[in-house]
Amino acid sequence: MFIGLNMKKILIIGKRGFIGKNLKKFLKIKHKVKLISFKNALSFKQINKYNFVINSSINRDYITKKYNKSFDNDLKIAERIKDKKIIYIFLSSRKVYKAKPNIKEKSKLLPKSNYSKNKLKTEKKLYKIFKNDLIVLRISNIIGNKSNIGQSLHKTFVDIFYKKAKKGIIYNNKKNYKDFISIEKFCEIVSMIIHKNLRGTFNVSIGKKVFLNDLVKWLNHFNQRKFKIVNYNKAHEKNFYLNNRKLMSKIKISNNLESLKKDCINLSKKLFK
Repeated sequence: MFIGLNMKKILIIGKRGFIGKNLKKFLKIKHKVKLISFKNALSFKQINKYNFVINSSINRDYITKKYNKSFDNDLKIAERIKDKKIIYIFLSSRKVYKAKPNIKEKSKLLPKSNYSKNKLKTEKKLYKIFKNDLIVLRISNIIGNKSNIGQSLHKTFVDIFYKKAKKGIIYNNKKNYKDFISIEKFCEIVSMIIHKNLRGTFNVSIGKKVFLNDLVKWLNHFNQRKFKIVNYNKAHEKNFYLNNRKLMSKIKISNNLESLKKDCINLSKKLFK
């Protein structure tokens, strides 16, 4: 472990999750990191010794049902640490916005699903509790290897791609685009946010149009199976990308399509080994 003046104590909640496990793996290089379950977090006696708390756990009902504080994990954690000098990092979603190109942090908020409405409600509740000791990350689609993770509550673009690819089906997404970020880049960004001691609300994404057919090509790079291409037609499909300049101007790291392509091809090798 790297020991230095800037080393922070970081508590990550969500022991079995994809994001939590990857954050621990990356952040422990330069910081003291502990990963625990949500259940244990509510009774964890040493919680006041940590500088940062990141929750990656989620209640299934929070995803599918209308808001109720009884299944808001972040609010329960916040109530536990609100009187302690701890910085809270809330993992929110780009889905709080109206889907469109070039979405900025001050763009119109228009959550459609219960999940996105709940995220926005939690954001507001956390700001009341933490005020200036809060970091809200409105995250785009995260791409990464979930093969060693248990059953996921969320079905991501990669999950759907891999499931179909194993059956010999690759979708033609025509000119549709969205915004993505690799789990590797996401972890690097979180590390820099902690290093720079930032506060506030930030979009976390590559910040550019990522055409879905390009993404599929990268993810399918090492697929040796025969496949057929099927047109993907979904009337309600919404193209979007986030504007990430507010965050990137502060942390100043490389975050571009080439790095995303490299991470996707590396992921393809793991998926189709």
